[in-house]
Amino acid sequence: MIKFTQEPTPTPESPSGLAPRAPHVRPSLEHPGVLLATWFGAGYLPKAPGTWGSLGALPFAWVLVKIGGLYALGVATLVIFLVGLWASKVYMDKSGDHDPGAIVIDEVVGMWIVLLAAPLDPVAYAIGFVLFRLFDVFKPWPISWADRTIGGAWGVMIDDVLAGLVGLAVLALLMVYGETYVTGWGL
Repeated sequence: MIKFTQEPTPTPESPSGLAPRAPHVRPSLEHPGVLLATWFGAGYLPKAPGTWGSLGALPFAWVLVKIGGLYALGVATLVIFLVGLWASKVYMDKSGDHDPGAIVIDEVVGMWIVLLAAPLDPVAYAIGFVLFRLFDVFKPWPISWADRTIGGAWGVMIDDVLAGLVGLAVLALLMVYGETYVTGWGL
């Protein structure tokens, strides 16, 4: 029996001749993994989802520190990191995207890591926010290396963990050498 197969014909839209890949879908917030990956929908806000996710992390961190101190924030950071691995995979599986911007639970973890060096002070939290966003956006080495080389849910999470650790180090130095200026603007 002879089998006839038709070779795909390349088209301008699809140079390989294969059907164009379906556009990425935006999964519904009804799934708990999607809800957590987007940090309760913050990742779906327009323009700069990472910034929205980082901002969304701040009030949770404040309440955790107010209730249980930095220990509670540290434990919550570890728990949300582990949840983030699962939630990121769920989101990526549902969306078909390998590193969608709507996943912002990684920003929450990175932001919380930075805040481990901050006293419960609005100015210190604002400085921590700016530091984390700078390192997360500009991605100096080794953050850029992790972003390029590590794939999957680990890749989504690890570059923000590294950005958080670098931000933590810088904020800790600021707190050691200039806490008066950080928390009281030198007044």
